[in-house]
Amino acid sequence: MRNKFSETLAKIANKNKKIYIVVSDISPAGKMETFQKKHSKRFINVGVAEQTMIGVCAGLAASNKIPFAYTIATFSLFRPFEMVRDDLCYQNLPVTIVGMGAGTIYSTLGGTHLTQEDISIVRSLPNMKILAPCDPLELEQCIKYCVQNKNGPIYLRMGKSGEKNLTSDALEKWQFGKIRKIKNGSHFCILSYGPIMKKAFEINEILKNKNKSSAIYSCHTLKPFDEEKIKKIFQTFKTIITIEDHSLIGGLGNIIQQLAYKFKFNKKIISFGLKDKFMHVYGDQENLFEKHKISSKYIKNYIKKNL
Repeated sequence: MRNKFSETLAKIANKNKKIYIVVSDISPAGKMETFQKKHSKRFINVGVAEQTMIGVCAGLAASNKIPFAYTIATFSLFRPFEMVRDDLCYQNLPVTIVGMGAGTIYSTLGGTHLTQEDISIVRSLPNMKILAPCDPLELEQCIKYCVQNKNGPIYLRMGKSGEKNLTSDALEKWQFGKIRKIKNGSHFCILSYGPIMKKAFEINEILKNKNKSSAIYSCHTLKPFDEEKIKKIFQTFKTIITIEDHSLIGGLGNIIQQLAYKFKFNKKIISFGLKDKFMHVYGDQENLFEKHKISSKYIKNYIKKNL
């Protein structure tokens, strides 16, 4: 996804001279190097100074520019949080904060590099919008929206590398603020976002073997959330499954549970997400998922036994 981000933004920046990338301690490698070479005056590396990164972006936005603050998710949001809140949200400035490698993607680097609670935190900030694409194709659409956005800050939560396109045959087009149907199904509904969406497709294959089918929806816009679409989903399905690489507190699972209460949905909701616990595991991402009980194996076994 990070290559798609740099590649897409560089192309748009060829025509739009207002676009800036402000990075914090990120070397301009790969596709990012293309942007730096072509638009060197609009590529700013502030070094290990994330608070400055947000402040510079605030100034650029106030000067009618289109800035993207870009670094690893935990450092783009947590370290400069006061500036995100006061410089961007309080002033309602159109800055895109890019959280690259969000969730547990940087599993081998430990808890300091994980953002297992970022959506919960950002959702509570007034004026902030949240985008979390599931694949490079959705990311491209998100970037185009961010470039056009003139109303308040956006947190763009994305993966890192190696993500495959899952939405090539999506049944609905990407649209800001709208839950998007990716695949038809009649027995179950799976809601997800971000790269972990791939597990939804794995589950669908299991259900096929049981002569059942699951509809798959991408909840790429987590704030504002599409209440009208979720109301229709409640009216259509008796079992809803949520899968997310985020804490079960304040994430998609919580959003669905709150709306279920609001719309009086009293059927089954099953939520898979990160536990409210720091796991001292330094293996690959699937090792961490095993500890949080959202590994592919665990979800598959749960589905077989309970659905």
